[in-house]
Amino acid sequence: MVVPSAGAADAGLRALRGVKLYPAPDAAPIHDGVVLLRDGRIVAVGPRDAENTNVPSLAPECEGGVLVAGFQNSHVHLNGPAFAKATGAKAATLEKGLEALLTRYGFTTAFDIASDRDNTLALRQRINQGELKGPRLLTAGLPLFPAQGLPVYLDHFDAAFLAKLPQPHSVDAALKTIRQNLDAGAEATKLFLVTPQRNRPPKRMSADIAQAAAAETHRRGHLVFAHPTDLDGVRAALRAKVDILAHPPLGTPGPWPVALMDELRNAGVYMVPTLKLLRHELNKEKVPPRIGEPILQDSVREFGRFAAAGGKVLFGTDVDYMEDSDPTEEYELMAQAGLSPMQILASLTTTPAERWQESSRRGRLAPGQDADIVALGGDPMQSEKHFANVKCAVRGGRVVFAR
Repeated sequence: MVVPSAGAADAGLRALRGVKLYPAPDAAPIHDGVVLLRDGRIVAVGPRDAENTNVPSLAPECEGGVLVAGFQNSHVHLNGPAFAKATGAKAATLEKGLEALLTRYGFTTAFDIASDRDNTLALRQRINQGELKGPRLLTAGLPLFPAQGLPVYLDHFDAAFLAKLPQPHSVDAALKTIRQNLDAGAEATKLFLVTPQRNRPPKRMSADIAQAAAAETHRRGHLVFAHPTDLDGVRAALRAKVDILAHPPLGTPGPWPVALMDELRNAGVYMVPTLKLLRHELNKEKVPPRIGEPILQDSVREFGRFAAAGGKVLFGTDVDYMEDSDPTEEYELMAQAGLSPMQILASLTTTPAERWQESSRRGRLAPGQDADIVALGGDPMQSEKHFANVKCAVRGGRVVFAR
């Protein structure tokens, strides 16, 4: 694509230049390329030439990297102390937390799928008002759990927060929570279909509640995430017609039933791998590596089979449940599962844009798209680790992180 010339009078035009551009996972790379942007939108993408060389740089510190579209993390939480009391907290504190968790790794959009809803909405409002630099935030608000079914892994959370978490005993109670979430501004519903308990069998959300919750969310035009935990949870997710599995059935011995994985794919259910989470949980339980690593590799292999069969994959890390926010290990495990660099890039860009029906605005470096751009310090085709090697992140034409 030839980058159009820009008149000197076009004071709003800015350029971001890279040693290489990957306009999209399914597009040929552009060497020594330029992205031109104006008013938060991309206006042209192409090779550097005499006509665009004098366009002022958006940010000199962001020049010279490998440019890709802004990343989406489709599984995050915002419950840590860095985001407490977001209505009145210092902007610098919130911004530092967002950088540590998200923007320094190129996430220009993040989907929070379980948090203190009102606090997250207050944080989002302050970002959108320009008070602080941060990613675009989407949220599922308060998630729904089985009746008397908070999972054991939430025991360390503050009692006041745990008391807010809905554990509906009836369809009416579940629908009330969903309507409150969506009326407040949430974009999705999160269902914990199966929750591990201490010294007891897991709790399971009743089928009528799960199915009614998903139907109401869909009626309102929104998506449903489900936490399945095990294969029966996956089956429950299919019966409820959820849209996205927040995790695979991690730790479930393989092979996962081919027919079940095919049913997920055929139903259009997307999956967030969160493979690093399994190693985190195994380490937390002090499982010896000689036992834990085969368990992890089993799940990596089974997830890879789902992806290889055409299952749709959304990148996500479960950060702010895990304290370690570095996604490098997740990229490595996805590559071990057999995903190519461009498949990983798709899970970060075009696939989430497709899932949220936003392909006309996000996911590619192309004219008309929002100017959400990541400058990487290395080529991800040479190593998947370079997806985490972020020089700069730009959201809507504004630099939200620069290394």
